[in-house]
Amino acid sequence: MSDQRLLEIDGLRVDFTTRGGVVQAVRGVSLDVERGETVGLVGESGSGKSVTVQAAMGLVNVPGEIAAGDIRWKGQSLLGTSGRSYARRVRGRELSMIFQDPMTSLNPVLDVGTQITEVLRHHLGMTKQRAWSRAGELLELVGISNPDTRMRQYPHEFFGGMRQRVMIAAALACEPELLIADEPTTALDVTIQAQILELLGELQEKLHLSVLVITHDLGLVAGFCHRILVMYGGKIVEAGPATGIFERPGHPYTAGLLRSTPRLDVVNERLIAIDGSPPDPKNPLQGCAFRSRCPIAEAECRNQPALDSCGEGREAACWLPFRDCWNPDLKRRQTVI
Repeated sequence: MSDQRLLEIDGLRVDFTTRGGVVQAVRGVSLDVERGETVGLVGESGSGKSVTVQAAMGLVNVPGEIAAGDIRWKGQSLLGTSGRSYARRVRGRELSMIFQDPMTSLNPVLDVGTQITEVLRHHLGMTKQRAWSRAGELLELVGISNPDTRMRQYPHEFFGGMRQRVMIAAALACEPELLIADEPTTALDVTIQAQILELLGELQEKLHLSVLVITHDLGLVAGFCHRILVMYGGKIVEAGPATGIFERPGHPYTAGLLRSTPRLDVVNERLIAIDGSPPDPKNPLQGCAFRSRCPIAEAECRNQPALDSCGEGREAACWLPFRDCWNPDLKRRQTVI
């Protein structure tokens, strides 16, 4: 293991047992995050992004279970009997998370100061007075003015962008080494989104953080992440440097996501969607998960491709990487579906 590697997820599989059958939310995901790195985990809703990071944070509960794989922090497993005590020391302190919706993540009946100081008192053993003072410093750090007054207010007294800043302050309370941001700009307008991303960038540089950003919006991570991982159907289908993926996507699904993203330099009458639906997570994957929606699928795609190197420092789970698969004159081949 590289000394710079913080989080490693190896062959992770997460299942949820339901009355309708076993839902395979994550199907063998492997990824890592190194010190000082910003990684984007991208994919449409239901692809398994949030479940993957929730498993890393120990937040998968019954009826869900980690069915296979391992999660390691600085080379030491966080799973199993031997890893539980280590995981309790690490999670929330060295490894922290900003949750998706601050309005539902913050407790509506507790003031903001109490919620931030709770983290400091639990993990760092601070006195109430010291924790209160430190919470004020954290609110100032994330750009909230007049912290003494703000800490006595409740979540409903803050607008969306400020609630997200409170969530960031709580996540940074113990000065973690890796910050996981799960959809950090959900339900925020574009101006506030830009402010939150700018804030995360400033904090990363100031505090020497590693950041793992979870999002469905490729435009969000375009200028923010060093490396991008694309998820589809509970698996990672493409990985590589952000610049390379945006300039020349290797997997047809990545190309479809980019094609359906609004651009300022291209005027279209309407957005171009990817036809079809994602695979049913209750059914085992047979062949490439994307083949029923792929315009260049061939007979070989009935066999499931592995995530392998395809050159240029890139990896793609595709038998036909780097093909021009979204040419408007190209008709989908139905014969392999």
